[in-house]
Amino acid sequence: MRKEFNILNEESGQSSAELMLLVGTIIVIVLLVGVYVTNILHSIDNGLKNLVENGRDSLINRL
Repeated sequence: MRKEFNILNEESGQSSAELMLLVGTIIVIVLLVGVYVTNILHSIDNGLKNLVENGRDSLINRL
């Protein structure tokens, strides 16, 4: 009778850890880009708001 030994393969755990690290890194990058884009959009919004307010005030002063 011959016994067979199943050798545990450590590569599956290694690849799972690498995959989790990769997904975590991607999530952090997406969050940082989201914050950056949000700041740019707020800056554009404030600029347009000031432009509209100045135009409105100018038109009201002409009347």
